Amino acid sequence: MQVRELNHVALHVADVEASCRFYEECLRLTRLPRPAFSFPGAWFRLGSQQELHLIGGRDPKSDSGGHRRGNHYALLVDDLTAWAEHLRACDVPFEGPRDRPDGAQQIFLRDPDGHVIELCTSPP
Repeated sequence: MQVRELNHVALHVADVEASCRFYEECLRLTRLPRPAFSFPGAWFRLGSQQELHLIGGRDPKSDSGGHRRGNHYALLVDDLTAWAEHLRACDVPFEGPRDRPDGAQQIFLRDPDGHVIELCTSPP
């Protein structure tokens, strides 16, 4: 018995279409077909096998907030400098880049609902 891989990350969002625009335009994720659930949402491809699932209906008043050292997910990227330039062009605020102790670099940003996303490189 073993865990094979991360299948998907699910995020509860207030405005599905605003979140879709962010993930399509700013993070350049590809939208996937989604089953006909009884609630709003959208699915995106993360890397080669994993997925991001957005689930609509989040109440922003019940948010406990997030911190880059708290709940977040990280996406391994190819060129952090290019991503920083792209995020600036999209007018998306971010922290970094900063170096991890192992030499990898990180940028932290938030989606429209305040979910923390880390973009990182592999250690050299």
